[in-house]
Amino acid sequence: MGQLKPPAFAAGSSLLTAHAPCDAADPVRDLRDALGDEDMSIVYLFVSNVADFASIVQRAAECFGETPVVCCSTAGEISTEGYTEREIVAVALRARLFQIETLLIEELDEIDPQTLIGDVIRARAKLTHDARDMAYEFAFLTVDGLSRKEDELMSALAPGLGPMQLFGGSAADGEDFANTYLSYGGVVYQNAGVLTMVRTHCPVKVFSLAHLTPTETRMVVTRADPSRRIVHEINAEPAAREYARILGKSPEQLDTFTFAAHPVVVRIGGAHHVRAIQRIEDSDDLVFFSAIDEGLVLTLAEPDDIAVHLERELRGLAEAGSLDTIFVCDCLLRRMEAAQKQQTNQISQIFKENRVVGFATYGEQIDAKHVNHTMTGVAIYLPES
Repeated sequence: MGQLKPPAFAAGSSLLTAHAPCDAADPVRDLRDALGDEDMSIVYLFVSNVADFASIVQRAAECFGETPVVCCSTAGEISTEGYTEREIVAVALRARLFQIETLLIEELDEIDPQTLIGDVIRARAKLTHDARDMAYEFAFLTVDGLSRKEDELMSALAPGLGPMQLFGGSAADGEDFANTYLSYGGVVYQNAGVLTMVRTHCPVKVFSLAHLTPTETRMVVTRADPSRRIVHEINAEPAAREYARILGKSPEQLDTFTFAAHPVVVRIGGAHHVRAIQRIEDSDDLVFFSAIDEGLVLTLAEPDDIAVHLERELRGLAEAGSLDTIFVCDCLLRRMEAAQKQQTNQISQIFKENRVVGFATYGEQIDAKHVNHTMTGVAIYLPES
């Protein structure tokens, strides 16, 4: 049985964090004890897909009492030790530094955009009033990673959030792609999302990192099922076969590691964004992690060195102020790429040195966009006074 590893952050950190193995006798109680008795505005539990999610949620409701708790299933966790697996990572916002408003969004396939915009505006106005002495703000979203509704949700949230920047991640299920879960208020949900709007005394910087460079190789989606994010044909040929041909491979060689190593991007608003491939279906179809449509031009991208890029970007965040913690949502494909290139330990060390915590996702959110093969997050700096 694993032993709890105590929080690695100093007592003055803006966030409280701890992590515990899923097979501990009572991991949620271990986490509650490690976080201490200080008042917390909200607690996030990022839960390995090997855990009994419903039991974790029930125990969290018992252990944390009146403190709001959001639980999210993962494709891997990021703790104070870097990449970890088969664990629960707890991240809590200190009440003296953060004030929040949360919004549960159920039945994502039945979203009424105007109603949701109104709900967000009212919650944001309440937060602004209640935390008017806090100068900084951001929003954090967790959403069902198998709902296929992240794009629509982001489009609906953006008008209500206005200038409040958002980052987020899609709940995951390891590499199984079978069941993804969220919880709020002690209730387990699928096909749902939880939005947290945050005001704080701490300076913050919301960011998105992608280490991909577009090539000159392009392809066109000629037949697709957008509602299910399935591409049937590329360049008027069976999608999987044509993608494999472009890579110089046979269709039998295509797997998740291939998709991670050879992503495709689309150009939106003057920038390229990944449209990551999740899996092959029915031998010739490609299932994507995010929105896809007929006529879309896909550009093959080549990854830069993920560790070199990550270290450079995090160093830039650290140079912007007195950096305290970096809270992230990191795509499963980045984690798989690191493993494939034997860079897992190197990246874990970079995370550890830069105080990064979070979880591995089936997709990431940044402002009004749902993206893939990306790390989104918020850098939190020490309060100015």
